[in-house]
Formats: sequence, C-alpha cells, structure tokens
Amino acid sequence: MHSRFIFILPLFFLLTGWYSSATSGHQSLSSIVFQVTGNVYPTGYYYVTVNVGNPPKPYWLDLDTGSDLTWLQCDAPCAKCFPAPHKPYKPNKNLVTCMDPLCASVHWPETLNCESPKDQCDYEVQYADHGSSLGLLVNDRFRLKYTNGTVVEPRLAFGCGYDQEVEASMSPPYTDGVLGLGLGKASILRQLNELGVTKNVVAHCLSAQGDGHLFFGDEFVPSSGVTWIPMSTTKIEKHYYLGAAELLVGGKTSGIKGLLIVFDSGSTYTYFSAKAYNALVSLLMNDLKGKQIYDANEDKTLPVCWKGSKPFKSIQDVKNLFNPITLSFAKSKNVRFQMDPEAYLVISKYGNACLGILNGSEVGLESVNLIGDISFHDKLIIYDNDKQRIGWAPANCSKLPNVNDGALDRRGRCKPDESNMDILQAYCAA
Repeated sequence: MHSRFIFILPLFFLLTGWYSSATSGHQSLSSIVFQVTGNVYPTGYYYVTVNVGNPPKPYWLDLDTGSDLTWLQCDAPCAKCFPAPHKPYKPNKNLVTCMDPLCASVHWPETLNCESPKDQCDYEVQYADHGSSLGLLVNDRFRLKYTNGTVVEPRLAFGCGYDQEVEASMSPPYTDGVLGLGLGKASILRQLNELGVTKNVVAHCLSAQGDGHLFFGDEFVPSSGVTWIPMSTTKIEKHYYLGAAELLVGGKTSGIKGLLIVFDSGSTYTYFSAKAYNALVSLLMNDLKGKQIYDANEDKTLPVCWKGSKPFKSIQDVKNLFNPITLSFAKSKNVRFQMDPEAYLVISKYGNACLGILNGSEVGLESVNLIGDISFHDKLIIYDNDKQRIGWAPANCSKLPNVNDGALDRRGRCKPDESNMDILQAYCAA
C-alpha cells in the first residue's frame, strides 16, 4: 500500500498470551521465515501469509515496518470491508475489553472512558495514503514455524477491522490486512519477543523482480558485510528513524542536508520533502539533457516519466542514463545508503521509465522522508531492536535463506521432505 506511515497513533498495548510448552528452551535459538509475495509495480505492495485462529486459517498481510498495529478484516460484522483474498476473520468470544489495560494503551495519550467494564475496546488507525481501519481489539493464536521445524502457537493481540478505507488508485485483490512491525509494544515482533518466542529482530529482502522473504530473529543476520547505523528516537517516536542525511546525486551534493529519514516497508514508493524532491527532479532532468530520453507527460503512472525512441522493456534499458542517488549520514561516520536506478525507477505498462520517488509534502508528510519498498530492492534490511541499530547489505532476495540443515540439496533445490515444506512454500516445488 502506498505510504503506510501513521499520523494518528493509537499505538498500543502490553502483551498477554501463551506459547506451546513443547518449545521451551528452543524459542530464542531459531528464526521464523516467511515467503514474501508482491512487487512495487504494478501490484503496489508486498505481503506474507500468516495463519491465525484455531484451527488456523491463512491471511495475506501487507508487511509494514512503518506502523505497530497488526489488523485483519473482520466479520464483527463487516460495516465496510473491501474485496480480499480470504473471508474476513470471525472473532469468537476473544475480545479485549475496555477496562483491560491494553485498551488504555490503544488510546494513549487520550484518556479512555469506559461506560461498562464489559464494553469492547475500539481502535482507529489512519495512514498517510488516506487509508484507514476501524475496529476492535481481539487476541488469538498465531501458528508459526521455526526454521528447525518446531511449531509454536503464541496468543497475540491484534485489530479486528470491520470498517476499512483504501487508496482510490489501488485495485483489487487487496490483502486481508496489515502486519505491523514497528517499534511500539503493539508490534507482533515486540509481542513475540516479550513471550520469548524470537529475538527482537526483523529483516526483509524484497526482490526487484518481485517476491522475497521476511524473517523474525537473528539467525540469518550476516556476520559481515552489513552497513549499520544506530536507531534514533529523538525526532520521530515509534518509527525506524535513522537520523538526518544529506542528499547526493551522482556522487555530487544537491545542497540539501538535514533530511529526516525513516525506513517504512509499508510505503510502496519513497517520499522526499518538497525541497529535496524538487532539487532531485531538477538534477535528474539536467543529467538527462542531450541523452536520447524525453519527458513523457502523457504517462500518468507516476508524476514524472520519461520515454525513449521506443518502449523500454526493463530498467536495464535505461539504467546507464541515470545516476545513483545517495543518502549520506554525516553523524554516523559517513554511512551511506545508495539507491541505484533499480531502486528508484519503474517501467510503466506504456514502456516508459517513471520516477518512484514522490513529493511527500503532497500527502502530508511535511519534513519526514520515507524510504519505501522501491528503494529496498535487492537489499537485506535489518531492524535490530535488541541492539538498537538498522542495517543493510546487498542481497539476492530471490533466494531463500539456508533454512535448515538438509532442507536443500547441493544445487539449492528442495528435498522432498514434508517437514520443511511449510517454510519453503514457493521456493520448493510441491
């Protein structure tokens, strides 16, 4: 979904739940890997399949490090539910009540007034793309499988959304909800960590060709080759804020410094503040002068598109015409986050190259600069909450991590072992 950066923050709650006693002693030693499906264009989002309930049922959730609240479309009953891959989740006497301390956390910093101790706990969340979810809090089992084959079923709290709005430009099928992976206590990751199920580490690897993988825990964090930067919480609370950066284009300064940078996998595209966006477009336009590429104002796929003498088939056709865009974090020993053309361009259905960096001021982001899915292409992005740092490294995101010993043969193909098929889903032939 476009720009899932939350502006209304009913971020919530301390965790209650349980996990299978059969996993005691193993829960922090292994990771949980999810296959990621989707792409930046034309789908517009990436999602994972999560199994919820008893018996467990599958739901497709938009993975979102820009918000804490995980929610599913919910038959409570549905007041306004959009077309989705699966039937709405149906609560079964598992509501979080208004008097529960969790509910007060949802409404913080506002004061919560409960008319009756048995009242349900309502929530409302709104996103920068004008999407929203209105619903109530519930808790239920999430069926998860470690890479060592052990199954856990922690009871986690999440939103049961019965009234949704989606961005007008999106077309079905949508996902069933959102997997909130932000910094707050409401995050599924934080809940799992407090239960001792996984370490408080999440990472995603999104392929420019589509799909990828997501994992909880630190089992697959590389021991070397990762660029790390300390998390900063001084400016933008509860979000993965990296600090201030300078914008460089083709290795040359743009004159734009002090950009407040947030990593947000719920945002399809990257958003710069107005001043940085305008400077970037101007520099790119100047670099293209004299080259065989022209404005394609008739293409409305994105605000800025270019065309050639014939339609482009892939980014490979144009990448040599564009310079890398770099964010330089001066206060972090000159740490740099580089975006090559593959990380900021898409090829539209008309065969034009379109800029996947947008003007954040037009969606109310003001001074916040969101780095979204397009700029994460073919990078492993690691959010290490235990060590309060964020890292990235180049990666082949089409390749699943080495899930468990013996799961793959010497050529990287899956062995016909049913014990690992749940984990390896799309990477293994059925």
